[in-house]
Amino acid sequence: MNTYLITGGAGFIGSSLADKLLAEGFKVVVIDNFCDFYNPNIKENNVKQNLNNSSYKLYKSDIRDKEALNQIFNQNDIDVVIHLAAMAGVRPSIENPVLYQDVNCMGTQNILEAMKEHSCKKLVMASSSSVYGNCKEVPFKEDMIVDFAISPYAATKKANEVMTHVYHKLFNFNVIMLRFFTVFGERQRPDLAINKFTRLMLEDKPIPMFGDGTTSRDYTYIGDIVQGIENSIKYVETNTNVYDILNIGNSSPVTLKEMINTIAKVLNVKPKIEQFPMQPGDVDRTFADISKAKKLIKYEPKTSFEDGIKKFIQWYIKNLNIYR
Repeated sequence: MNTYLITGGAGFIGSSLADKLLAEGFKVVVIDNFCDFYNPNIKENNVKQNLNNSSYKLYKSDIRDKEALNQIFNQNDIDVVIHLAAMAGVRPSIENPVLYQDVNCMGTQNILEAMKEHSCKKLVMASSSSVYGNCKEVPFKEDMIVDFAISPYAATKKANEVMTHVYHKLFNFNVIMLRFFTVFGERQRPDLAINKFTRLMLEDKPIPMFGDGTTSRDYTYIGDIVQGIENSIKYVETNTNVYDILNIGNSSPVTLKEMINTIAKVLNVKPKIEQFPMQPGDVDRTFADISKAKKLIKYEPKTSFEDGIKKFIQWYIKNLNIYR
């Protein structure tokens, strides 16, 4: 049975993927440093159900620690690496660009080197829709020129796409880079808008709305994201000479106002909105062309925005104690 290494595997996307792979009978090795970007108890809660599973190993480690990475690869026969670990968030990257460069670029370099040293050459990796910046043409297609990042976070993700291509060319890595579009659903990070707005509405507090509410995001439900990752894993396992960049989105943008109103509708509350100017680094819209992912990995998002919000809120209310 194959063994999959998930970096950032205690986070929102990583833990959801780990649960799915374990349920399908695979072995899962997780690396996560449980950093304090948000409350580490949330990650502890994400992984607790797997700690006694003999097919699951958790390493509380940092991808910047080369020695620890080498030990992990020495102790486990890894078939595919799913590299999700990163410092996330556009706005915080503007405050601390050096940290983002260190974790996202040097950390990724360490992963690539450890894979090379241990002859593990199959990689599925998280990129981001933020690499598109404020591209005027929509929907966003993978072959667009994305050399005009507007945040350090976006720049690190673009740099990772370029560096993994080097390892593909020089060392025959099979690589799929997944440009995720605004992931939401159960276990979503507390700093992200849907989680934050749900909390504020439940507490009858005002919602901070940056801009006039017409900015839009291609919100993608976590179950669809996990399906996209799994299909990518199968693709790098069964094909040769792979280097592809794929959009993993819903191809159905939702405006900020629509997002607020959908949450309010599901919660059955009237939102109090406080308007602020647009923030630096924020893009006007994201909109994924997913035709390449449909063709290459048979990616097919199934969850509408409203259905995803219903699932998230149902989960959120059951797990309110984690976020307090």
